[in-house]
Amino acid sequence: MPTIPHWIDGKPYVGAEDVVVPVENPATGEVVGQVASATPAEVETAIASAAAAFEIWSEYSLAKRTAVMFRFRELLVQHTDELAEIVTREHGKVFSDAKGEISRGLEVVEFACSIPTLLKGEYSDQAATGIDVYSFRQPVGVVAGITPFNFPVMIPLWMSPVALATGNTFVLKPPTRDPGAAMFLAELWKEAGLPDGAFTVVHGNRDVIGRLLTHPDIAAVSFVGSTTTAKHIHAVASEHGKRVQALGAAKNHAVVLADADLEHAADNLVAAAYGAAGERCMALPVALVQDSIADELVARLTEKAARVKVAEGMTPDADMGAIISAQARDRIVSLITSAEREGARILVDGRGFAPEGYEKGYWVGPTLIDGVTPEMTINKEEVFGPTLEIIRIPDLATGIATIQANPYGNGAAIFTSSGEAARTFVRAQGTAGMIGVNVPIPVPVAWHSFGGWKESLVGESHIYGPEGVKFYTRAKVVTQRWPHRADNGPVSFHFSGDASK
Repeated sequence: MPTIPHWIDGKPYVGAEDVVVPVENPATGEVVGQVASATPAEVETAIASAAAAFEIWSEYSLAKRTAVMFRFRELLVQHTDELAEIVTREHGKVFSDAKGEISRGLEVVEFACSIPTLLKGEYSDQAATGIDVYSFRQPVGVVAGITPFNFPVMIPLWMSPVALATGNTFVLKPPTRDPGAAMFLAELWKEAGLPDGAFTVVHGNRDVIGRLLTHPDIAAVSFVGSTTTAKHIHAVASEHGKRVQALGAAKNHAVVLADADLEHAADNLVAAAYGAAGERCMALPVALVQDSIADELVARLTEKAARVKVAEGMTPDADMGAIISAQARDRIVSLITSAEREGARILVDGRGFAPEGYEKGYWVGPTLIDGVTPEMTINKEEVFGPTLEIIRIPDLATGIATIQANPYGNGAAIFTSSGEAARTFVRAQGTAGMIGVNVPIPVPVAWHSFGGWKESLVGESHIYGPEGVKFYTRAKVVTQRWPHRADNGPVSFHFSGDASK
């Protein structure tokens, strides 16, 4: 059984293998490898290597760092198919979707390639007589990234390029369910010219995470995952003096008004609900549909959901693949059953589905549920599966109020042809941090920043983009005087910003 190693000091590191976790192919249920949890000593070795590399990498010129970023970007493009195959094998998502997540991560790499511009400071000449003031940003040190299973390439690429480009070194704790992509990224960083130790990978359990949160040499922690875990990570890491990005769960909604293009809305709702088998925090599992067009839209959705091609990830033209694990599948099925039990109508039922020849895999087919109410269990929880709930509403105000009442606030969308309705929706308070207008999954491009509101974000730090640069650096302001040595003049006992002196 192949063991997926750690990556420490620029090379694979097998380690003790005292605790080993199997890695499965969700489409078949077969074990395709195993990954060892790092021992406490191995975590210390990894962090020490990253700390030593920081002394080297942080002194690289911006030109040299940029060259590494550009080379990494080239390698990522060249090896996209190989990396996507690893993701499909270990995660279960279809090959095209795996390539799609790489392309979204690539955007952040390209953003990081512009780091010389992003790190430009400010300069005030002659702030006072003979005194200049300027500011610049410096890296914080060794930073850690703790990433989820659903995007084993994209989420590490939302963190590491910005962290590295700004001069930090990066320790990645990837998910144990699909860890292979992290190792492939490490090899690409090495080939791109990153110094040994600047990008480190340690696999493991809660003990490994716990040490990353408390180790004195870790300056900042980035996390994407459940809200419960995000709150824990934010509390513990903050208590130990670290900066924290902590992004949590979501329950995204789309309002569909009577004046919307229903064919456009139906196509986008199906793709947003069932793409990646719904295993993404920006999935769109709830449609708030105006009563007057609800029957027509539901009819279109029923037809389109039934046509979604669910198959093993490497199958040509497959739309949706397997669920990550048996436990995840069973939880999704139980939530669908709870909706049925609480009075909703299952129009398209994905329970018990499996493609021919893959019956031992972990599958849930596209599921369409009508007659859902905000009080139902399925609407209160993040399903993280291929479900689309229909909640019928009389008007836009009710739709906005429903979104405001939900504890999560990652994303929300509206489908309409009315500019007035769209503007009202966009400006509504207490809905979500990322809004789509006739766009179902409003993930910002790399030169903006990603982050939600309410229970979807713990703390204030968003990820990548300008806020990512700010998170991975700290500002320094310098006030300087170069007096004429022949006559230095009197020393002021007051602040030197008094321009009259």
